[in-house]
Amino acid sequence: MTEELHIAGVYIHPLLAAAIMAFIAARLLEWGLQVLGVYRWVWHRGLFDIALTVILWGGFAYLLTLT
Repeated sequence: MTEELHIAGVYIHPLLAAAIMAFIAARLLEWGLQVLGVYRWVWHRGLFDIALTVILWGGFAYLLTLT
């Protein structure tokens, strides 16, 4: 079982922390991809953004739950 993260006196589950980090990272990446014009080649931007967020969430969750 994974341990909670202790941040400023509040216990947070690692998956919640990973979700918050993924959301922030995805927004930054979306901004960068918009500036670079990558969305010109994307068929459905909404699906692409959700997939990007889920992939980042999985990656952050894996890194935070390593024991």
